[in-house]
Amino acid sequence: MRAVTWQGKRDVRVENVPDPTIQEPTDAVIRITSTGLCGSDLHLYEVLTPFMTPGDILGHEPIGIVEEVGAAVPDLQAGDRVVVPFQIACGNCWMCLTGLPTQCETTQVTGEGMGAALFGYTRLYGAVPGAQAEYLRVPQAQFGPIKIPEGPADDRFIYLSDVLPTAWQAVRYAEIPEGGSIAVLGLGPIGDMACRVAQVLGAGRVFGVDLVPERLRRAHERGVETYDLRSFDDEKELVAAIRDQTDGRGPDAVVDAVGTEAHGSAAARLAQQASAMLPRKLSGPLAERFSIDRLSALHTAIDLVRRGGTISLSGVYGGTADPIPLLTLFDKQIQLRMGQANVRRWSDDILPYLTDEDPLGVDDFATHRVPLSDAPHAYEMFQRKQEGAVKVLMQP
Repeated sequence: MRAVTWQGKRDVRVENVPDPTIQEPTDAVIRITSTGLCGSDLHLYEVLTPFMTPGDILGHEPIGIVEEVGAAVPDLQAGDRVVVPFQIACGNCWMCLTGLPTQCETTQVTGEGMGAALFGYTRLYGAVPGAQAEYLRVPQAQFGPIKIPEGPADDRFIYLSDVLPTAWQAVRYAEIPEGGSIAVLGLGPIGDMACRVAQVLGAGRVFGVDLVPERLRRAHERGVETYDLRSFDDEKELVAAIRDQTDGRGPDAVVDAVGTEAHGSAAARLAQQASAMLPRKLSGPLAERFSIDRLSALHTAIDLVRRGGTISLSGVYGGTADPIPLLTLFDKQIQLRMGQANVRRWSDDILPYLTDEDPLGVDDFATHRVPLSDAPHAYEMFQRKQEGAVKVLMQP
């Protein structure tokens, strides 16, 4: 089959690789009809290269048709249409039953000290072959895949794999008071969808911050009060402008949907780039012990949120030596929540919104739909924020 493989920093290729097969009774094999390109994939493309191996198959946002199931998968059969969550979880362990499938005790990558295995996402999370491919082996298929109806286009449901539950969890973790306010930093796919979820769930005011014109326009057209970071001399001015709209306090909650590759922090960016250029035997151990993030978005969130408010982190951070302003967090009595989205925890809550009325705007959420063979260009375009790319879907 054809699949998108990682070959090095900013080097992805579409190659022929062996077809996946049933290996365990709890496996299924899915023929992928659409697959997403995620902002998290860009971290592998640029920053997290020390944890990658040439030939790794990328991707974790698939929708498709079941081709084959193992003997211990009673609720799926060939021909079923499914969305596959990005994490691999059993559904039966204590963590899964507590609503934390990202911490699944069956699939935890204990050798790396990490949580549940993820599709297409570094050796830290199991180096499981990913979903930017023609076919996908799905472990723990007795729990993971979400059956969806025939009829609507893939766009209606594909975001259940990652974008929707990640945005949903970000907003739920933000604990916005009824009619309260929320600021979303970063209006890429997750931030954009978080704004929409916040509106649907009853936020009174939604502020969105970015510096890409297309992203700001999309959010503004859906009623978000947008702020162009380029219009301010620094983040302090931005914070002051939003505080002026919230009785001088700041919003009740802030979602950081940017993560480790935030705008600014030249020193941290240089450190990330230097680590990625080292030989693999050196870069991996160095990144594990001394990796740092670009924290400008997080620092802005801490400054911006009102005292006693909540910061919800959905952007990916991977640093182990990050300087965090604990004094300010403590003094402002800020609640901080974070983590990979627990997809199956939220999927039943989200499904009722995926109707013909389309209150979340999923049917036209993608800005680009390209064949899988165009993956190298799609990665470059998305990483460079070119051609108005906000969300890219690929068809094998």
